[in-house]
Amino acid sequence: METSSLRDNARVYFFGALGGMLFGYDTGVISGAILFIPNDFKLTPFLEGAVVAGLLLGAMVGAATAGRLSDRLGRRKVILAAAVIFTVGALGAALAPTVGVLVAFRVVLGVAVGAAALIVPLYLSEVAPTAIRGAVTSLNQLMVVIGILIAFIVNAALASSENWRLMLGLAVIPSVALLVGMWTMPETPRWLIKRGREDDAREVLAQTREESEIDEEIKQIREVEEAESGGGGLRAAFAPWVRPALLVAIGLAVFQQLVGINTIIYFAPTTLTNVGFGNSGAIYANLVIGVLNVVATVVAVRIVDRVGRKPLLLAGLAGMVTSLTVLGLSNLLMAEPNSAGDPLAIVTLACLGGFIVSFAATWGPVVWVMLPEVLPLSVRGSAMGVAIFLHWGANFLVAQTFPIFLDEFEAGPVFLGYAVIGLIAAVFVTTKVRETKGRSLEAIEEELQEEAASPA
Repeated sequence: METSSLRDNARVYFFGALGGMLFGYDTGVISGAILFIPNDFKLTPFLEGAVVAGLLLGAMVGAATAGRLSDRLGRRKVILAAAVIFTVGALGAALAPTVGVLVAFRVVLGVAVGAAALIVPLYLSEVAPTAIRGAVTSLNQLMVVIGILIAFIVNAALASSENWRLMLGLAVIPSVALLVGMWTMPETPRWLIKRGREDDAREVLAQTREESEIDEEIKQIREVEEAESGGGGLRAAFAPWVRPALLVAIGLAVFQQLVGINTIIYFAPTTLTNVGFGNSGAIYANLVIGVLNVVATVVAVRIVDRVGRKPLLLAGLAGMVTSLTVLGLSNLLMAEPNSAGDPLAIVTLACLGGFIVSFAATWGPVVWVMLPEVLPLSVRGSAMGVAIFLHWGANFLVAQTFPIFLDEFEAGPVFLGYAVIGLIAAVFVTTKVRETKGRSLEAIEEELQEEAASPA
């Protein structure tokens, strides 16, 4: 019986997190494809940014709508809808006859990416037991980085043929797997109880909880729901008692992008070609970054429920700021390289690797763990929609401006600018973010309500 239960749990967590793999593949594959798209379409720095950032505009739309839809229709149905949109977007981008059509279908893909980025960690957080919630929710980020690594492997395998269309089109395979897999997955117990479906919620909890824990968890969920006022929806997400939690969620979501992670994910091969690597060499070097990304995320999954969220965030910022500072200064002070063996090329690859390890072991998974943790149940979907809409807005800003800034100012000042943003993020975490390790979602919410009710 226990073996069967563990197998069922693994299926729920795997398919719940599979949307993260699509998120990762579709964001990672463009780093290689963008080197070969100019073979078919003429790209200015602005159009290069648009091909990458079109996905991010769509993601803003997906994030803005998916939260409210998930509160109304359920988490599972929105993931299913995202799987369909992933499939359509991947096929459309792969077959695009013009750069305009390519950008348009990248926007379509982005709608699914934005929805998945919001709903997948929300789904996992609400089905996971408290003791392992951090590890289970971190599976989303693990699947994201596995998707990125698969994209880098595909890029490397197809580099000699320069077949960017196949690079983009292969996203259809995991999108169909997500659609089929989620069809048999349950809805989250918290959403079911909110909709008055307690018997269904009991069945779901029985898959991932001991029998003795079910009644107590249902009781906690009901108590929190009864204590909430104003119902759900977007307006309720801005209620005075919710604002402190919303501020933390927005800050974490936006700083995760403004520190410059996607200058690495989207443009690492471009950065490497600028310091002496050839196109194929840059793509193969990028595989090293992809492997480091996965390994560091596995470490995070294992330690997030032991070390805690806040210490990991601060440690990650220390590593990222150091990597960005060294990268920026080396580009300002070292001689221009002629080949991949020159000192600046080696330092650049080492700094990109150091940054990705620091991010993947900390900010990558921890932010997605904390977003559903800090937000109340009644507005969790809508409030996450606000935070992740701004997250993708920040992502779009970075992706659209990075090629332009690189062309205008060169690499040194640009990377030093991201280092300064990292220092500001450290101040935010130190002053605004509270530890959530080992506490139930209901206990975190009760504390928020008590603080709002107490006199200033």
